[in-house]
Amino acid sequence: MQTILLIGAGTMGKTHLRAYKKMKNVKVVGIVDIRGQGTLELEKNDIAFFSTVEEAIRAIKQVDVLDICLPTYLHQMYIQKAALFVKNIICEKPLARNMEEAEEIKKICQQNNIKLFIGHVTRFFPEYERAKKLIDTKAIGNPGMIRTTRNGRFPTGWNHWYENVQNSGGVILDLLIHDFDFLCWCFGKVKRVYAKSLAGREFSKREYALVTLRFDSGIIAHVEGSWSHDSFYRKFEFAGDEGNFEYDSRDYSINIIEKERTIGQNPLHDNPYERQLAHFMECIEKDIQPNITVEDAYEALKVALAALHSIETKQAIIL
Repeated sequence: MQTILLIGAGTMGKTHLRAYKKMKNVKVVGIVDIRGQGTLELEKNDIAFFSTVEEAIRAIKQVDVLDICLPTYLHQMYIQKAALFVKNIICEKPLARNMEEAEEIKKICQQNNIKLFIGHVTRFFPEYERAKKLIDTKAIGNPGMIRTTRNGRFPTGWNHWYENVQNSGGVILDLLIHDFDFLCWCFGKVKRVYAKSLAGREFSKREYALVTLRFDSGIIAHVEGSWSHDSFYRKFEFAGDEGNFEYDSRDYSINIIEKERTIGQNPLHDNPYERQLAHFMECIEKDIQPNITVEDAYEALKVALAALHSIETKQAIIL
């Protein structure tokens, strides 16, 4: 039985809690949040509620895993705190707000023999797993051009932290980092980053960014995202020298367009958060490496921060 202490009961904390409740041999033994339990609209349960990690650790006899579902700018602080109490830490993406914090996190984990799992959940969406398999099996030959889109409403969060770009990193670090990680998973390291956004324009709770990536292999990807839409959707298109495939979450299917025919494939609708957390639990129990490593999260962060730097300088950034 793996015992979990959940840190943060906002949107992602509740998502993780629901996933854990469906798992066997996993038990959430406590929830930590500085807000009062009555203000969080949690479902009724018998899980103990605490205001601080220290309070929870003193009260709970055994904690195997700390799961951190807090705003980005708090990740390094709470990973450092968690390392004092457990050897297994789950933390929502991104790894950190900046590279200095990311380096410190890596150092903390190495020095304390910590297993750190970063929640880049896109790798657990069936349609993205399918896309990765199509690339690996050269279903469209050699890819040359990729386009991804990820759009939704401007998110709400504790203390309006998403609106403070210094805390959240905006749409690039919080939203598009999903696609940066996915594309690095498919194609390896990025060589060059160029980005444009609405930065500097006065739009209340509206963000848009377009990022162009060139990989070491020569593949080019256009990554688009915004917090300006009424509803959330995502789509992608991969073009190769022997065909292409595309996906739109509003259609629920991947269309593989070969030279002679079009094939529609509908991925399974498993809950990706449940799959991700179950995978992390299996890695802890069996002492195996996860399919998303700290180094992977580090590379995705590096791309996101390069995009932010490109917007600031109006220059392409070479990694």
